[in-house]
Amino acid sequence: MAKISAKKKVQFWGTGRRKKSIARVRIIPNGSGNITINKRDIDSYFGLDTLKYIVRQPLNETGTLAKYDVVVNVCGGGYTGQAGAIRHGISRALVVAGEDKAVLKKAGFLTRDPRMKERKKYGLKKARKAPQFSKR
Repeated sequence: MAKISAKKKVQFWGTGRRKKSIARVRIIPNGSGNITINKRDIDSYFGLDTLKYIVRQPLNETGTLAKYDVVVNVCGGGYTGQAGAIRHGISRALVVAGEDKAVLKKAGFLTRDPRMKERKKYGLKKARKAPQFSKR
């Protein structure tokens, strides 16, 4: 959804999800390529370079890394799930902004990863781990 505020500032929104993480992503055109996550810079939020790479993948794929500023509010899950949710949200926002949807779809960034944590079953220690078997 494109949203125009009172200052005539165009913003494009996208919501991304992965595991238990939910990311609300806002991309602002005519930016300098800054990525802000929960009011912190991406370098201070994510310690691993692989997570930073995952977040920047949609922008690199479409060649718009320096074209947009990205502001993210993410909650829930761990760092890996949050990085995947941010990537999903950025991809959705880029499609709303009019970027090439086919490139993002082919890379698999628009598909929500359906894998979730399996529930614990009664009589077991975890989802599949059974107590140690004793014959006698």
